[in-house]
Amino acid sequence: MSKSFGAMSVAQLSTLIQGGAADPVDVAEAVFESIANYADKAVFTTLTESRAMEEALASSKRLREGRSLGLLDGIPIAWKDLFDMEGLATTAGSIVLAGDAPARHDAAVVGLLRQAGMVAVGRTNMSEFAFSGLGINPHYGTPVNPRSTDLPRIPGGSSSGAGVAVAAGLVPVAMGTDTGGSVRIPAALNGIVGYKATRGRYTMEGVYPLAKSLDSLGPLCRAVRDAVCIDAAMRGLTAPVVAERPLQGLELVVPENIVFDGAEPGVVAAFEAALERLRKAGANVARIVIPAFNEIFDLMTRYGPLVTAEAFALHRERLAGPDADRMDHRVVMRTRLGSKTTLPDYLRILEARSRLIVDVERLVGDRLIAFSAVAHVAPPIKPLAQDDELFFATNNKTLRNTALGNFLDWCGVSIPCGTGEAGMPVGLLLSATARRDEALLGTALAAEAIIRDDFA
Repeated sequence: MSKSFGAMSVAQLSTLIQGGAADPVDVAEAVFESIANYADKAVFTTLTESRAMEEALASSKRLREGRSLGLLDGIPIAWKDLFDMEGLATTAGSIVLAGDAPARHDAAVVGLLRQAGMVAVGRTNMSEFAFSGLGINPHYGTPVNPRSTDLPRIPGGSSSGAGVAVAAGLVPVAMGTDTGGSVRIPAALNGIVGYKATRGRYTMEGVYPLAKSLDSLGPLCRAVRDAVCIDAAMRGLTAPVVAERPLQGLELVVPENIVFDGAEPGVVAAFEAALERLRKAGANVARIVIPAFNEIFDLMTRYGPLVTAEAFALHRERLAGPDADRMDHRVVMRTRLGSKTTLPDYLRILEARSRLIVDVERLVGDRLIAFSAVAHVAPPIKPLAQDDELFFATNNKTLRNTALGNFLDWCGVSIPCGTGEAGMPVGLLLSATARRDEALLGTALAAEAIIRDDFA
């Protein structure tokens, strides 16, 4: 094989498995061998080899008997350490939950993908309690961005291990969650595809929360078509129904405010080059100001971020007890800021949010929105780990663009569009307003080859 199984797309590997050229058991064994030989041991927090081999054996038997469950049967998948897996404690990247009782059942989406025949290889590392866009974890280590060739750089978070596991070719797909960018950020920084669904598109049963009014989830993978297949299975469909949409006449909106403030020149250049390729393919591009973007940040300045208020409510008792001393002090500091948001403030945020969602939907209509997922490439780990002020400033900037979509209930797909400084990946983020996931994915299917050009 010119590529390891884990370095293939879901579609490529499925062709081999369904055609009998690869057996799910051999695939699973090869994936675990690749993980064992990979130098960075911070990518996974737990490997589920016994479960995986049992699932692979069942898949192999089905295929031999002509009873394939579909395109995903026998495909390995890694799960972020927020998803309940039967028999394991869900630790959310934190040592304070390590002693919790094991989950009695799989999270609902874990169960759905198991029913589709997927093979669960383990749990991936993450920012503690999913509360950082950088991916730094002092407890389980920080996975190193595999695209870096000069010095260790961040993987992006909070789905850090998920992004690295796919980008390093260890697994074809990994599942993440996204409250402020935690799927799209590691996808962009590692040069892979990341799809964040509209909040509520999938059940969140058995998924450890951060902020329930913002939490969503989605896959990190190698191609948009992979995300389409995973999306269908997580909605209980036996086959994808999303079809490519024509690029000729595609209406794109590029915001002129906020999202490119302080952006690195290399990021802007890669984005603009991809945008020009889309224009030549028939897309119509309108550059407009989206006033809601400014108002969102004004709201955060006045009342505090919505995510912080809800995270504090979730962890308030934990922060008042001895567990706080065992947590990442930066997570503790940021979460405690939520105590400053009063109930009246919180209600004002929600009221303003509902109004802004309607305002933006009127302004944007059926058009898609395009800008860079992150305004910079992945920075080095060491300075961020040593300097809290730099950590928080970089975290805020890293989350800035993607968090707008969470606040406005958008869906989004980050697609690699080139490289910036130090040859590090840049992601172009295509977004759509709430519940327009099919339109977004259909356009992304058609646009991916043009956006990617010759990258990755």
